[in-house]
Amino acid sequence: MRYEQEQDRTRLDPYPAADPPTVQHPPAASRTPEPPPVSAPRRSGPYQDEIVEEGVANPDYTRIRTVNIVCTIINVITGMFAVVLGVHIVLVLGSANMANGFASFVDGWASGVNLGLSGLFTPDNAKLATFLNEGLAAIMWLAIGALLTYLIRRFALPGPRRVQRYRRVVQ
Repeated sequence: MRYEQEQDRTRLDPYPAADPPTVQHPPAASRTPEPPPVSAPRRSGPYQDEIVEEGVANPDYTRIRTVNIVCTIINVITGMFAVVLGVHIVLVLGSANMANGFASFVDGWASGVNLGLSGLFTPDNAKLATFLNEGLAAIMWLAIGALLTYLIRRFALPGPRRVQRYRRVVQ
């Protein structure tokens, strides 16, 4: 009996009432359909097939989505530059043949994205110089990406209200 009463529920209630009130329906001939609950889709308008759903829309949704897409693109690009520099370091440390197509492609990219740090450290060993210079450039690319995404999210996304803290001195 209780199952028959609850099967018409369209809203999940974590704290249901102990016993829902019993509804007495008039005979079927004079009965009009009851309106559905507010949380369920309602039929309205001149057409009976039109379904209207009510909900709360986030007014900042498009801005949040745009900021997240821009930050993702920045992270992918700066991460890709760091990976290219890391692969070039591995190729140089492994004494790869730079006449190879892949090695020359990576070498060209690495020379383009090293942020001008190619001559910062000048030890006697060329492998150590590449490791230090391009390793620092890879770390700088990751830091640049993190800083840009932090600043974009900090200033472009809506945030909670800031609490103004002040100190009042009474003498």
